[in-house]
Amino acid sequence: MAGNTEDVAPRRRRLRGLSRLIVLTMVIGTVYLTVTFVQVWMASNAEYRGQADAIIVLGAAQYDGVPSPVLEGRLDRALELHTTGVADKIVTTGSNQPGDRFTQGFAGYDYLRDQGVDDADIVVIVDGSNTWEELSAAANQLRPSGLTKVVLVSDPYHSLRAENIAAEVGLDAEVSPTDSDSATSQLLRETVGVAVGRVIGFRRLSNWTP
Repeated sequence: MAGNTEDVAPRRRRLRGLSRLIVLTMVIGTVYLTVTFVQVWMASNAEYRGQADAIIVLGAAQYDGVPSPVLEGRLDRALELHTTGVADKIVTTGSNQPGDRFTQGFAGYDYLRDQGVDDADIVVIVDGSNTWEELSAAANQLRPSGLTKVVLVSDPYHSLRAENIAAEVGLDAEVSPTDSDSATSQLLRETVGVAVGRVIGFRRLSNWTP
């Protein structure tokens, strides 16, 4: 009996230690996600109006060369920033879906041209089917010319992840999102994306998310 009692006591201590570790991990995880959610929300309300080398428009759907409402909203914000002197260059990004005749980048280029933006002020990037690939391609195009200070234009909920990805590919980025509303579900999804991306890297995360 005494031997059994001696065996039980260490086991109970191990179980108590494991329980404390689980509780501590849950508390740290909850705090981490809460802080990240606040950061996602704050970035969704950012509005950069300083100077930059270029404005990067993250890609969104286009329909046979016509920007979707989401993409049009991003292009309009970029045009506003360009007109007010934030940056001379606008970079349009995004490839095409299978069967599409036009890329998102060229749809953005045509739209901006129609709005009176000079050819010389538009850089078209058609490589990339997700945010990491688009920003990596943009960085590769801009860095040789010394253009590294950028303003990112996307939907509000997407701003922090885009900013973090830009940092990962070597760009000094600020965000100026569109005026569209962000649903709580979108903010929560981005919170998880940012939280995971900061741990495993956004390049790896890009294999799972757009």
